[in-house]
Amino acid sequence: MIIDVHGHYTTAPKALEQWRKRQVDAIGTRAPPPRASELRIGDDEIRASIEANQLRLMRERGIDVTIFSPRASFMAHHIGDFQVSSTWAAICNELCFRVSRLFADHFVPAAMLPQSPGVDPATCIPEIVKCVEEYGNVAINLNPDPSGGHWTSPPLWDRHWYPIYEKMVEYDIPAMIHVSTSCNACFHTTGAHYLNADTTAFMQCVTSGLFKDFPTLRMVIPHGGGAVPYHWGRFRGLAQELGKPLLTEHVLRNVFFDTCVYHQPGIDLLTHVIPVDNVLFASEMIGAVRGIDPETGHHYDDTKRYVDAARVDAAGRTKIYEGNARRVYPRLDARLKAQGR
Repeated sequence: MIIDVHGHYTTAPKALEQWRKRQVDAIGTRAPPPRASELRIGDDEIRASIEANQLRLMRERGIDVTIFSPRASFMAHHIGDFQVSSTWAAICNELCFRVSRLFADHFVPAAMLPQSPGVDPATCIPEIVKCVEEYGNVAINLNPDPSGGHWTSPPLWDRHWYPIYEKMVEYDIPAMIHVSTSCNACFHTTGAHYLNADTTAFMQCVTSGLFKDFPTLRMVIPHGGGAVPYHWGRFRGLAQELGKPLLTEHVLRNVFFDTCVYHQPGIDLLTHVIPVDNVLFASEMIGAVRGIDPETGHHYDDTKRYVDAARVDAAGRTKIYEGNARRVYPRLDARLKAQGR
């Protein structure tokens, strides 16, 4: 099988964006926010939004299953308060659940959290419980910077985050460490903020003893790990100077990287530097980079082409495409086995 661990509902019907605009416009005014019940999106609308977009490309590119979560840039945890985020997360998670129900062979849901700057992460627990126990979610997306580019939250090793980690360990689910929209003009959302956050999250793991407290905790760092593979020697050297164990023992039992890297040299570097057991196939299709590369004539986000061409043996390629995802996402593995796959 070919499993894409990084997909977002970027093609949701327009009614979702229109509802969100009403919610945001009501913040700070006397106007009542829209009720969740006022958003009406039928199953046929969902089918049309998926069949003509993600599912079409999955079939064209030979991808069997996608782990599907709400649109990352739409999480926008810096907007409003916890109640705003809570309502918004519940709506978006339900839509991804409906996609997974309508296309059960192709999409498996992962949850966004109702995070809000300065709010105790423990407030996210009810949404995690609902999404795992009722919707069958196999993972969560954890935003290390709910402030939207100002980094006002403690680092990921701080006990501030422990309530979420404890629930992840209880449910045996991983977190993709994924920021949202940047409201800091210094950081372009997808070109800088995302990649900065990937690099930052990894370094926070390097400087900490987080995985001594949570030896089974698993984190997926998207977009190929940001700067991590390119500067692997720097991270190895810094860990050594800090008196940490070798990175293979210190973080690579718990931290994994996806293949959302949009050119062949980048995938070649990733698969050469990072052990194959820590690389998971992903494309984030119809996401940050949607165009066609004039040098190849193919879409930038058609990452399967790059993995197919990488210098990885057949066993390693099987791990990247399927085996690692089943190991890192055990609830996904159980779901697939229940389907006879």
